[in-house]
Amino acid sequence: MKRRSFLTATAALALLLPVPAQAVNKPAAKKPVAKSPPRKPAAKPPASSDARARAQDTRNVISLPDEPLAQWRTYEIRSGIRLSGISGKVRLWIPLAQYKDTLWERSLGHHWEGNFQAAGIYRDPVAEMEVFYADWGDGSIEPQLQIISQVATQDRHFDITKRGAVAERTEVLRRCLQETEHVPVDGPVRQLAERAIGRIKDPVAQGKAIYDWVVEHVRYAPEADPLGSGRIALLLENGNLSGGSADIALLFVALCRSIGIPARPVFGLRIDSSRLFSGLGSTGNLVNSQQCRAEFYTPGYGWIPVNPADVRKAVRDEDLGSGDSRLAVLKKLLFGFWEMNWISYNAAQDVTLRGAAGPSLPFLSHPVIEVADTRLDLRDGSRVAYEISASRVDG
Repeated sequence: MKRRSFLTATAALALLLPVPAQAVNKPAAKKPVAKSPPRKPAAKPPASSDARARAQDTRNVISLPDEPLAQWRTYEIRSGIRLSGISGKVRLWIPLAQYKDTLWERSLGHHWEGNFQAAGIYRDPVAEMEVFYADWGDGSIEPQLQIISQVATQDRHFDITKRGAVAERTEVLRRCLQETEHVPVDGPVRQLAERAIGRIKDPVAQGKAIYDWVVEHVRYAPEADPLGSGRIALLLENGNLSGGSADIALLFVALCRSIGIPARPVFGLRIDSSRLFSGLGSTGNLVNSQQCRAEFYTPGYGWIPVNPADVRKAVRDEDLGSGDSRLAVLKKLLFGFWEMNWISYNAAQDVTLRGAAGPSLPFLSHPVIEVADTRLDLRDGSRVAYEISASRVDG
């Protein structure tokens, strides 16, 4: 897909469904939020008179600039947890925004406070994951914690006219081709992938064919969790191709891996409203706003972002029929584009938390709490009070 096609699709969808982006909450009083001085996104140079005129006339697709202007947005994300009616030692883990800076996301630092005995952050370099942990000893009364993070984001665009991306490390690509406990790459998965790509040989076109197949054949139907289970083997065994965003993204990943295309899920959190459809954003308390996207790798282009789950979510939420022009635009747009009203946590699968007594997890997107080596259910309102919110702090 050419660069101008993506920009045209973006403008067309914005014209069909104008939903202005806005702050989630009133910004909290400013306070230090990092252990070291946060890095600030580069200031955007003053726009020329021509650029200002183009910006004011967003309905004129022909006058769009060749490149989207950089528009960094800085968010403060507050997570609060309070426990009651418990006894025994307590340990807690919370996923944090990816610590490696990219062209679409920067982690600016963290600050935390509470009545814990010890707390800190550890990194898992293999999973490229950063995790906050806290410990409370026996006899702790109502353990509580608040952690504040700052993250800057801007929309992510894939441009097929630009080659020359830095090559990914071999060990990363090898890992992104492997089968996992819950994500198979042989048997029915490979058969589905071969059916989807037909005789297509180009890896970018193969990724697009798999994306199209997933969008056409999988239904967004989350149960209690918008992510779903992430257990693709069970999904295929039941023959019921439906689930949450992790199920849909991981099926895309499995299909890509089965034919030799490195691919990985990216787990994260919606933190703002959407310019596309209202259901593709979140405001207020974000405890149920986790969402999984995906990306696949091709030589020369690097990692290409896709978001098939949000296409299916919009189909369900907006009752989009197959002939709806908005669906055609959205399908075209979300291959190669991430609207960054969302932050990424990690791409980790089959996660083993450091010091945990419980079993490994298919992925890490929610806080995990263990009391006396027993894992709590975050939905247990009698013992767990959990809130997470985000607000714009860039003016």
